[in-house]
Amino acid sequence: AIYAFACMAQVHARPTPTDGFARWSETDPLGQTGPSAAELAQRALSMMRLDGAKIGSAPPAGSKGLIGMPVWLWTAQTPNTWGPLSTTASAGGLSVTATAHVKSITWAMGDGTSVTCTKPGTPYEKSYGKQESPDCGHTYTKVPAGGSYKVTATSTWVIDWTATNGETGTLPNETRTAGTAINIGELQVVN
Repeated sequence: AIYAFACMAQVHARPTPTDGFARWSETDPLGQTGPSAAELAQRALSMMRLDGAKIGSAPPAGSKGLIGMPVWLWTAQTPNTWGPLSTTASAGGLSVTATAHVKSITWAMGDGTSVTCTKPGTPYEKSYGKQESPDCGHTYTKVPAGGSYKVTATSTWVIDWTATNGETGTLPNETRTAGTAINIGELQVVN
């Protein structure tokens, strides 16, 4: 490329070009070749759409569960809700691919407890009956005021990156939140 060099002078407190020349160079004469690998990793992350959980539960939203009965929790597994999701950013002859995946989902159950699941959870099927979820669930012990618990699912995303120059790294974790309500009642038997 041809680079222009300018000599600057302070004229009335502003830099003003006074003279200059042009020179051809194979590389940037100031050594600036573009963003660093870590900066490109951050750029790749900014191009991703990382979502919170696409919540599934048993009992499902709109129906009522019972105290003492297991509640199953899960997220739909898509690249945007669980990963892996990869994006590449390039500049100055360097490319960086960032790959994100969910490390865990912490479910704030609305009754003062939380459940952390390292798997997306297992969608409930009627054939499972009254058994507990094998990987992500909770059992309520009292009826909520107002009839439902507000549940918040916080997904923690881990983002690793690899550059074409051999550099690797990890960006700070990202979190995304989603919510739902779970209706819980009590079954009383009269003899």
